Amino acid sequence: MKKPSVLIVGGGPVGLALAGDLAWRGVTSQLVESSTDSIYQAHMDLVSVRTMEFCRRWGIVSKVEASTYNRDWQQDNAYVTSLMGYELGREPFPSSNETTPPPQSPQRAERCPQDMFDPILRTWVATLPGVQLRYRHELVDFTQDDRGVVAEVVDLDSGSRERVEASYLVGCDGPESTVAKILGIKSSGPGVLTHTTNIIFRSAHLVQLYQKGHAYRFTILSPEEGAWATIEAIDGWDRWRMSILRVRAESASSPVLPIMADARAAIQRAVGIDFDFEILSIRNWTRSELIADRFGAGRAFIAGDAAHLMSPSGGFGGNTGIGDAVDLSWKLDATLSGWGGPSLLDAYTIERRPVAERNAKESSENLARMLSPGKMPLLCEDSPAGAHFREEFGRQFTETMRPVWNALGIHLGYRYDDSPICWDDGTPRPPLESASYEQTSRPGARAPHVWLRDGRSTLDLFGRAFTLLQLDPAADPEPLVQAARERGVPLTVVACDEPEVRVAYDRKLVLVRPEGHVGWRGDAPPADPLLVIDCVRGASPFAWRARTTS
Repeated sequence: MKKPSVLIVGGGPVGLALAGDLAWRGVTSQLVESSTDSIYQAHMDLVSVRTMEFCRRWGIVSKVEASTYNRDWQQDNAYVTSLMGYELGREPFPSSNETTPPPQSPQRAERCPQDMFDPILRTWVATLPGVQLRYRHELVDFTQDDRGVVAEVVDLDSGSRERVEASYLVGCDGPESTVAKILGIKSSGPGVLTHTTNIIFRSAHLVQLYQKGHAYRFTILSPEEGAWATIEAIDGWDRWRMSILRVRAESASSPVLPIMADARAAIQRAVGIDFDFEILSIRNWTRSELIADRFGAGRAFIAGDAAHLMSPSGGFGGNTGIGDAVDLSWKLDATLSGWGGPSLLDAYTIERRPVAERNAKESSENLARMLSPGKMPLLCEDSPAGAHFREEFGRQFTETMRPVWNALGIHLGYRYDDSPICWDDGTPRPPLESASYEQTSRPGARAPHVWLRDGRSTLDLFGRAFTLLQLDPAADPEPLVQAARERGVPLTVVACDEPEVRVAYDRKLVLVRPEGHVGWRGDAPPADPLLVIDCVRGASPFAWRARTTS
């Protein structure tokens, strides 16, 4: 088998995204996954706006939009005592067919659970040259030196073992990452947040039993426990996921649902009526907040859940991991191609770890919002006092939960402010907001989206190479072009005279990195263009501190 440039361990959405983005850039990889390609319980069901922007680059937006999720299903978030009980509040959201992209993006978020999204990624990746997908294969060990990595991989069906050589290795292998353990990478953070049981069940007629209409998610509250469970429409047709929450226990052991009867009783309690349904699977899992102290060592790296664990509250986990994959992909490509500097891959941890920390913190705060109600004796009381309590509580709880569902600033507003490969221009850092997001061309930020006259987005201009936007004919791009040519850095100049683009980008020259974040900007060529190019390619770390821009 031909030696791949990158060995990817783990075939979930992060590993598949990495394999696909590498192949899209012309980099070969081999992906090994210990399980089959079947998914029994999806960990991820929201494909964020930013991930959809990557799907747009990869040409698979139409595939995601054509998933089997019911696109007419309203995406409301409702708060109830049971599906047959009192409705306390509701945050309305339209169906996928009624949703439009936000002004800051050409794409909208999509409800596409992992058991739909992974096959889309896998089918796309399988069409790309240079990718080997190997299921039922497991990494057991690896070594590395300054020339590459040598991994030991076992075929779980035959038991045979083989050596796989690659230039780099990336562990996308989840919370119990073998790669992280071999590298000796530790994680830090609050640790266990809750013990949770997920029950997937099928009921084609559930929505006809209650009088509350469509909702993506029902949060179930009781007088004694507060928020104790959720029920989600995971395909918008007949499959549902019930999650039972148990607040963190002092010991490692926690209550579980050992028999099917307990699961059935929990579902009937949450719905509020005895009805016919089929339990498809039960899974106990631990909700945690942990961030790896570093995202790699030498020629081996980690991404996704192997690098950061966060509560799914808000839908940040898998999308953060895909962001890791895209950031690491272009850096690996640049290094393998010879123009990436010796510090380029070191910037991966520097850039992505703060993003993971911020997203994990927001996720835990979202969980705390949901768990904030305590005992509420009046919650289900059939009396004027009970009705008054429900009205007031529902209003307050709906307001408390609103940030969970409105987080565009988390999905699009992350920046690499302290990156050594972004040329800081000394301008004030805009605040990092969660719900709102104002586009900026400040170095380290995602380059702004603006619709062009020809129907494209400015985001469609970026991808495999650096892109230098020339937004004023008088601003000379040639010094940076020559510097890039001298260093062998691929760079494309795009001249644009559209007023809305000039306003959004706020400078006459803006250098955008291959993955779509701004590396440098100015109204005139830099005083030392070679220093700027060396900075953004990772050959002159912290060169921007010299402040040599004109």
